Amino acid sequence: MTAVSEVAAGAAAAQLGRILDELERAIVGKRDVLELVLLGLVADGHVLLDDLPGVAKTLIARSLATVTGLEFRRVQFTPDLLPGDITGATVLDPASGQFTFRAGPVFGNLLLADEVNRTPAKTQTALLEAMQERQVTVDGVTHPLPHPFLVVATQNPIEHEGTYPLPEAQLDRFLLRTRVGYPAATDEEELLARRVARGQDDVALEQVCAGEDVVGLQRTVERVHVDPAIVAYVVALVRATRHDPQLEVGASPRGSLALLRLARAHALARGRDYVDPDDVKAVLTPALAHRLVLRSELWVRGVPAEDVLAATVANVTAPSWR
Repeated sequence: MTAVSEVAAGAAAAQLGRILDELERAIVGKRDVLELVLLGLVADGHVLLDDLPGVAKTLIARSLATVTGLEFRRVQFTPDLLPGDITGATVLDPASGQFTFRAGPVFGNLLLADEVNRTPAKTQTALLEAMQERQVTVDGVTHPLPHPFLVVATQNPIEHEGTYPLPEAQLDRFLLRTRVGYPAATDEEELLARRVARGQDDVALEQVCAGEDVVGLQRTVERVHVDPAIVAYVVALVRATRHDPQLEVGASPRGSLALLRLARAHALARGRDYVDPDDVKAVLTPALAHRLVLRSELWVRGVPAEDVLAATVANVTAPSWR
């Protein structure tokens, strides 16, 4: 197969479309969410799925790994989970009498961190080096992670008892956050009809591409052109969050980088090798909303960060575009 990094943006978009088509065989009526998660993968970032139980968060991660040929690992985060349960540990090999490193589940291509907010901060931070540096250090020895590497973390927004909210520093490591939501009535009917027709729970998905193709897509994203006017627009949007009186903390420069990376991936998914203002607008909320810290009075009232963000950037003028 020709490496995706060597073909035109249109061919890369076609491959992304085939991946989404295959994913939709398992997840009905959520193409926009599936596309966001896929954009996170091709933009070489991590994804936080923050939604209610039973809306296919785990299924999305597992299906994405199957369709893209990535090695899938899953960790169920619990209060007694230890950092070594994620990263691995140095153990004594009885046969050789030597200490050897036994890799943990983080050494895969796609790690599902299920209910990530159910484990204490000490274990949550075990993911930080892996997510940011793409490596783990155990007993002073650094071990690089495979490439590509994606963390898809899930959490339940309505259950707070026995949970440890993710600190802002860790939230900022996620390229994007999104919600799945309940399906529309017609989509739920289709979901049930498909289940009855196939006679089993699992959907047998086909592998559309391999890990090297994913790396090729990531390289193609890096070649998507960004006009200086788009860069200025991204900066203006992010800076607006830093001066809003409703916000205690606005988006950081990492937020600017995340917004630009996602906008380039969004442009590629539409067969373009350049970013336009609509690409930036399309990914603005998933890229920035989780990075904002609301003032306490708004947080107590339950005002969504997404609403504050929309009002904050409403007066930022997009560059004219032909």
